[in-house]
Amino acid sequence: MRWDQLAENSARARDAALFDADAVTTRTFDTPEFRGVTFHEIRAKSIVNRVPGASRMPFEWTVNPYRGCTHACVYCFARKTHSYLDLDTGLGFDSQIVVKVNAPELLRRHLASPRWRGEHIAMGTNVDCYQRAEGRYRLMPGIISALHDHANPFSILTKGTLILRDLDLLRRASEVTEVGISVSVGFTDHELWRTVEPGTPAPERRLDVVRTLTGHGIGCGVLMAPVIPFLSDNPAQLRATVRAIAASGATSVTPLVLHLRPGAREWFMAWLERNHPHLVRRYERLYAEGAYAPKWYQRRITGQVHALAQEYGMGPTHAGLPRRIPAPGPEAPEHRAEPTVTQLTLL
Repeated sequence: MRWDQLAENSARARDAALFDADAVTTRTFDTPEFRGVTFHEIRAKSIVNRVPGASRMPFEWTVNPYRGCTHACVYCFARKTHSYLDLDTGLGFDSQIVVKVNAPELLRRHLASPRWRGEHIAMGTNVDCYQRAEGRYRLMPGIISALHDHANPFSILTKGTLILRDLDLLRRASEVTEVGISVSVGFTDHELWRTVEPGTPAPERRLDVVRTLTGHGIGCGVLMAPVIPFLSDNPAQLRATVRAIAASGATSVTPLVLHLRPGAREWFMAWLERNHPHLVRRYERLYAEGAYAPKWYQRRITGQVHALAQEYGMGPTHAGLPRRIPAPGPEAPEHRAEPTVTQLTLL
């Protein structure tokens, strides 16, 4: 593996070293939930990442405590990132998990820096921070606690039910800052789910997460992603999915059509050839211009989903202003005044 390129003394790493080459501990666990999975524990050098300006993402900063994901979604756009370490982007991405074991302490140090201005931080935007590994490493409680203590606005996108473990932490954080939670449910078709997202909880279990969060006063939207052309996009399927999302109490639904970036495209197309060979040529035509489906197709799906959402009583949401920790009393130590920030939302 190309760990050495990330060492502090390498030419490539001088600008943004991730961790020292000798700081990698590789572990395997002989338990049913982790059988066949290898964990590479590292002590990262940084944890808050700036999103490239050319990105389509509506946020500027992210935190990703893991690389690789046991959800094993065949379409995952993050697969390409494994190649940066000479790790396989196919089965390797699903089973070789990099764990930044010092993520909570790094984040706390970053948030305390005078240079940090309290911008929104998005999590779960690369790989899921509540994948199965989180059940063992428990990095998110420390991360959420650090964000709470600094009243720093944040959002989480997940397919994992493990987020409910941290319900109390999320409730406390929402009392002092803006917290946005979104659960990803692209479709409710069980046969499709078992083949395209084999390591994730079932769609109805994810919608139970939405139901539980909203029941405890934490607004939760659904990212209806991905809508998979010719497999989950017919009107009956869209209706069934939106109906289930509305019944869960979700505050909003945002559709996102499948996109196929390099790394993910090859893995997905190989899966398509095995499971739906009659669709290969249709995909080659639909994605002939690049990673994204044509605008006309995206607009059609978005229009259909929005119309269904309105029919089922799911109106637009309006993010509130970030709440901040109250100013200290006269006997409390003085704190640096928090700058005014604009709340960004994940959706």
